[in-house]
Amino acid sequence: MLQRLTVLALGACVTGAALAQVAGSVRLGVTVEEQRAIAEGWSAKNQIIGKTVYNDGGDSIGTVEDLIVAPDRAVTHAIVGAGGFLGLGKHDVLIPVEQFKFENERLTLPGATKESLEDLPVFEYAH
Repeated sequence: MLQRLTVLALGACVTGAALAQVAGSVRLGVTVEEQRAIAEGWSAKNQIIGKTVYNDGGDSIGTVEDLIVAPDRAVTHAIVGAGGFLGLGKHDVLIPVEQFKFENERLTLPGATKESLEDLPVFEYAH
């Protein structure tokens, strides 16, 4: 699911149709056909970031805070906010996208618990 985001929501897949021309030969934007196809995909902002992560028991265990896009434009990891109460004591952990499942309209992390996420190393962005 998250890897599909790379292709659809981030527009990494280009169909080869002519793109708008700006200042000679610079390609800018997408065609109407590409825009329609992309609009049917996932939106990181609307459908993933900020959403609750559940375990396979249906318990809320964290929230997706961000996605990591690798240099090859693949979505590789999600940053999940774990622990804490009302934002206090929360820390971010890094989870590979292949560990997530999308089941019953929910983003799940099978086998995980709040405690197992809290035990993971804290993720910090490089400066």
